[in-house]
Amino acid sequence: MEKSVLLFAFALLLGACAPVAETPPLDLIPHPTSWDPSQNTCDISGAWELDVPTEWHADRRFWSNWLSADSGGKEGKAVSVIIKQSPAMESEAYALAIRPDGITIEAGSTHGAFHALTTLRSLALTGDGALPCGNLADAPRFAHRGLLLDCCRHFMEPEFVKRTIDLLALHKMSVLHWHLTEDQGWRVEIDAYPELTQKGAWRTQADGSRHGGFYTKEQIRDIVAYAAERHIEVIAEIELPGHSRAALAAYPWLGCTGEAMEVPHDWGVFKDIYCAGQDTTLAFLKTVLDEVMELFPSEYIHIGGDEAPKVRWEQCPKCQKRIADEGLHDAHELQSWFIGEIGRYLEAHGRKMIGWDEILEGGLPAGATVQSWRGMDGGRDAVAMGHDAIMSPTSHCYFDYPVESTDLEEVYGFEPEPEGLEGSGRILGGECNMWSERAPQPLVESKVFPRLVAMAEVLWSPPTTRNWSDFQARMESHYTRLDAWEVAYGWETVPMALEWERGATSNSLDVQLVPAMSGVGGTGRFVLQNGQVVSDALDMEEVHTIQGEGKLQVALTRKGVSMGEPLTFPLAGHVGAFQRVELDHSINAYYPGRGEQGLADGRLGSLDFRDGSWQATQGEHMGIAVELEAPIEVDSLSMQVYRYQDAWIFLPDSVRFQWSPDGEHWDGEWWVQPFAAPTFDPNDAQDVQRLAVPVGETARWVRFEARNPGPCPEWHDAASSATWLFLDELVVHGQP
Repeated sequence: MEKSVLLFAFALLLGACAPVAETPPLDLIPHPTSWDPSQNTCDISGAWELDVPTEWHADRRFWSNWLSADSGGKEGKAVSVIIKQSPAMESEAYALAIRPDGITIEAGSTHGAFHALTTLRSLALTGDGALPCGNLADAPRFAHRGLLLDCCRHFMEPEFVKRTIDLLALHKMSVLHWHLTEDQGWRVEIDAYPELTQKGAWRTQADGSRHGGFYTKEQIRDIVAYAAERHIEVIAEIELPGHSRAALAAYPWLGCTGEAMEVPHDWGVFKDIYCAGQDTTLAFLKTVLDEVMELFPSEYIHIGGDEAPKVRWEQCPKCQKRIADEGLHDAHELQSWFIGEIGRYLEAHGRKMIGWDEILEGGLPAGATVQSWRGMDGGRDAVAMGHDAIMSPTSHCYFDYPVESTDLEEVYGFEPEPEGLEGSGRILGGECNMWSERAPQPLVESKVFPRLVAMAEVLWSPPTTRNWSDFQARMESHYTRLDAWEVAYGWETVPMALEWERGATSNSLDVQLVPAMSGVGGTGRFVLQNGQVVSDALDMEEVHTIQGEGKLQVALTRKGVSMGEPLTFPLAGHVGAFQRVELDHSINAYYPGRGEQGLADGRLGSLDFRDGSWQATQGEHMGIAVELEAPIEVDSLSMQVYRYQDAWIFLPDSVRFQWSPDGEHWDGEWWVQPFAAPTFDPNDAQDVQRLAVPVGETARWVRFEARNPGPCPEWHDAASSATWLFLDELVVHGQP
């Protein structure tokens, strides 16, 4: 019998209360499968009194503490909670019958019973001493409902990991994907190879400070047991063959060159990876996995498999010999062979392998599950090949991205099952990913929440119950729970939207600040580049005119409370803004920079290259021409360029500003070649640079060109890969 039929039948057996004319929304996240309310309430002013089946008695003490964690000591009539086992129900399914005289829970397992108690705990927090009566039936849509926590780029204390597990359980998530090895740190104690943590767990920062840490086996066992009690499965990720510099720093013989190296403190993709031509490398990894499997009883082990440059393999005699001996075509097939060896080893030990979607390249190892992060295609391809998939595309699931890129509404709009794969059974679920390059422990919660709340409902609730407006209303109450749980949540979206258009006068923009969230207010001021405040006390939702180039700073409040650092909008009021443009490059889908007008719209890019203003291309030149309304005396032209070498974003090889009276004769031109051959300085690898030229000529047309510097240079870890150019914006200062 299908799960939904069983739950509905159970609800009927409990005896439906008198129905109301219209089913009111239940103040609960995730939304349950069904809710049949009555008009009564259940008084919960007293303590909870649990009646537990004999076979589940070992869980009684923890369940009682879990249910009472937010309420403390209570006086009043005890609230009876009778828990019954129903073997016919699926493991995570449960049903609640809430009556004025008590509560009955029916569940298929302790897992389902725990979900039911979590539901009661959530409802009690916002119930003001009472629960709504009725029948509730519930079960998750997907079994795999996860959060990846990267503890490698920045180490997270064991107690913080436990707190994260609590918050996952409170939102009915099921998996902590624990990222434990990386270029920048090895975090799991391995007895057979002590240097992995003695050396590989620590790095020296650019300022000379030391960062790192690792989890002892005792700490890991404690965390895994803590998670199991809360029905969270902990899946360890041991990265291979790439993202392995910390291991190579501890044991250089694991790499192709055997050269000594330090644990890196910068981010990016590194060309030194595990040598696939050495049997000793495989023996090392199998020994590591033996100890990992002893620590983690999970069904799955994650092996990474992403972002593994083949530069070293292509130059390594041992790797080339392996390719020849195994009858492989190239280094991509060598990676597939290498991962296949690991997959077969895990399978022989009763485990299953998960890998990022790069493991599809060169052929997918038998039995592997694909985690699709580069969009949805990896999941589609995996299912087409008869494999399972977990969906976590960057577009919706990367919570290290700012809310400017991925806000709460976008997360809530995520659909894990690609079109055409509905009901295939191959999509196991999804994950939200918290990578920590720019998020040390104190920032993690503000990036994960409230977006994880939306993901929890996406992965748990049936699509038919999901409604964005209804979810927003329930979120208002859910913030009360997050406050009670002392969650340091961040913004749902950019809290203040900016609307802007060309002003009525030269070099001006008309701007309007519009609150994007309820309860948000504030005042703005416009500060020129020289620090001069030219417009102050700008009110919300009124149109203001600003002139020149600078930053619109907004001091934010939420429900009357200051929200710390001001929100900043870099702007340039100039005569070229919103004029007709022609681009000499194709707009990239990932970095469109507000489309064709984006390089001449008055909005400037910030130090965050994902802020939506930057326009980019990979491996291509870029150019823009602007036709002004009428000939003007052009005082100067300028363009911002971005540099972030770890992300393959390089300065142009050279650039050119030009101007013309008629669009045909480009009489005035001035080449700027400020860039020598790119070199790497870890202390100065990310910045925004402004290129500017004086003009002093009358022109109707202006244009700018930037030439791509070519592939990443030999010293770069992505040597020979195509580089990115990022531009914003062609600023034209002058007078009509």
